[in-house]
Amino acid sequence: MSNIPETGRTQRVRIRLVVIQVLVFSLLLTLGGRLWYLQIRNGQEYSDEAKNNHVQQVVQPAARGSILDARGVPLADNETRLVVSASRTELMKMDDDGKAVLTRLADVLDMKPKDVFDKVRLCDAKTPQPCWNGSPYQPIPVTDEATTQQALTIRERAEDFPGITAEPTAVRRYPAPGKANTAQVLGYLSPVTDEEITKAQDSESPYLRSDMVGRSGLERTYDKELRGKAGVKRYEVDNLGRVIGQAKNDEAEAGSSVVTSIDARVQAVAEYELNDAMKKARLEFDHNTGENYKADSGAVVVMEAKTGRVVAMASLPNYDPNAWVGGISAKDYAKLTGKKSNFPLLNRAIQGQAAPGSIFKVISSTAAVNAGYPFDGHYPCPSSYSIGGQTFTNYESQGYGDITIGRALEVSCDTVYYGLAHKEWLKDGGNHPKKNPKDWFYKTAHQFGLGKTTGIDLPNEVSGRVPDREWKKNFAKANHDAWCKQGKKDGTYVEQIAYENCLEGDRMRAGDSVNYSIGQGDTLVTPIQMATIYAAISNGGTLYDPTVGKAIISPDGKDVRMIEPTSHGKLPFDKKTRNQIDEALAGVATRGSAAWRFGGWPQDKIPMHAKTGTAEVYGKQTTSWFATYTKDYSIVMTISQGGTGSGASGPAVRNIYNALYGLDATGKQDLKKALLPTPQKGLPGIRTDGTIDAPTIKPYNPASEKPAAEQTLAALVGRRD
Repeated sequence: MSNIPETGRTQRVRIRLVVIQVLVFSLLLTLGGRLWYLQIRNGQEYSDEAKNNHVQQVVQPAARGSILDARGVPLADNETRLVVSASRTELMKMDDDGKAVLTRLADVLDMKPKDVFDKVRLCDAKTPQPCWNGSPYQPIPVTDEATTQQALTIRERAEDFPGITAEPTAVRRYPAPGKANTAQVLGYLSPVTDEEITKAQDSESPYLRSDMVGRSGLERTYDKELRGKAGVKRYEVDNLGRVIGQAKNDEAEAGSSVVTSIDARVQAVAEYELNDAMKKARLEFDHNTGENYKADSGAVVVMEAKTGRVVAMASLPNYDPNAWVGGISAKDYAKLTGKKSNFPLLNRAIQGQAAPGSIFKVISSTAAVNAGYPFDGHYPCPSSYSIGGQTFTNYESQGYGDITIGRALEVSCDTVYYGLAHKEWLKDGGNHPKKNPKDWFYKTAHQFGLGKTTGIDLPNEVSGRVPDREWKKNFAKANHDAWCKQGKKDGTYVEQIAYENCLEGDRMRAGDSVNYSIGQGDTLVTPIQMATIYAAISNGGTLYDPTVGKAIISPDGKDVRMIEPTSHGKLPFDKKTRNQIDEALAGVATRGSAAWRFGGWPQDKIPMHAKTGTAEVYGKQTTSWFATYTKDYSIVMTISQGGTGSGASGPAVRNIYNALYGLDATGKQDLKKALLPTPQKGLPGIRTDGTIDAPTIKPYNPASEKPAAEQTLAALVGRRD
């Protein structure tokens, strides 16, 4: 027997070895499984991703679709320009953040270095325009007006201009055919932001960093259709960046074209006449304020009466949308947004709100009939109407005795409506209203579509205001503390009003109701709302959603999608009442407050219907309104601080009708000169290659002489508000 001790494994050692073997085996098994998963199960996926690491993508922007007028004339299209851009990513890699490069670039482009620096800085809450509000990884346009020599200099001296490119690029153009500016209707473009890219990444129409997007007007409403789809070219490169092949490409798809109902010829006339009316209003003396009328802004809408399609829409002041192309300058931006700019970016046809004055009386007339007052009944029209200690005067303090509602519309008698509204206020309980008052005058305004948007296919339309009981309560609740702080019983006029509102601002008072009945007080409407209403009276009562877009046409011209007119309601009157109002409005144009502006009009061939309005605004001069229609069109014009309706706006509206129907100042018609004697029905011709026929148009050449007969008639009629 050996004396050497036994060295065999003990039970404890054996257990440890088994555990270690199990762990090693498990690790090997896990590693093998992972290798199988990576190389076999998902091998192809990772192989593809590895290849993509060597693929460079070059984005090819899609050509944006055109915006065309009803006959195919381009209102917005594209043109090729030499665009100089800076890569902020490359500039930020430099020790001086690219300042030296940008300074040299400014010298080549004949620009100030500061202007170039401003163009490429990023926008934030503290950085004013001009600045770049697009993606910081996208090339930033410095100018789109580079000359061929400037572009060649940049490209030939590439080592002096790292991160700078000079390439021919398709940029937006707003040609203003026939001097039809159409700025607020068209809108403008600006670069897409990172936030927009993230928000739209899972949508049907995602953005690329190179995209320009619509910011207002039709450019915004139809951005998805106009934008198209950018193409992507993919190049295989080696680890040194050398191209070794070409991968799968996605071809760019051009955007569709939008055909509008705008007629560029009529648009030019509308813009000219509105501007001319404002110029002439500024020459007139306002006896109430002791100075000439300011006529600081205005709008006009020309609408097809039977469809709601907008033929022309002008707003002043306006601007040149080309200022936004290639990045807006600090000077231009200040002109558009500064305190002294009067905000030309606003489309006052859909965003301008004002008291409507007497053009509101078609609503009050309907309300009175629906409340039980016969249209052909007789109602007193004194020169003034008193409620308690307050006296409400008729315009120009003229009375007409007992007259019908129709005659009250013709001569625009305020006191007839004061009396009717006051009676209804008393029936509804007066200062102690019934639990469920009828509120015919307010209810009818809502039924006419006021107090809400019309649904026009333009962004940022405002709703106006119907100051009914609900509005009064909400408004009083929001302003009660401020009224009580400001109000004084024996203070200034404003302080006295604040004092009264502090005590009973939520109450519908008699003065509120009578003022409201003639379109005054807290009532607010927009020109597009009133054009829609007067078009509805013309067509028999159908309220159409106003539309500017008429059709979407694909780039190849094979796919045409019509934008059909849609209705959002009916006016709350029967056929008899409609015809009575129609006859009264015809009387306004022939023997009433607008007759002096329609001398010689061929009423037997083209029946004209009109309503004048002069709205009073506290602290400002009166607002001019003129609302009209024929069987074909509705035209509404307004001028802020412009004077009377027929005095300031009347001649301009008459001239627009003359251009539409081919009439001279005496009412003689020449169809060869008529721009649009009947509304445009079809679409412009589409060629086999998808391009669209576009006739040339000439600038509007207005007639300079007005007939003496028109001025003579002015002395023969009564009120001319």
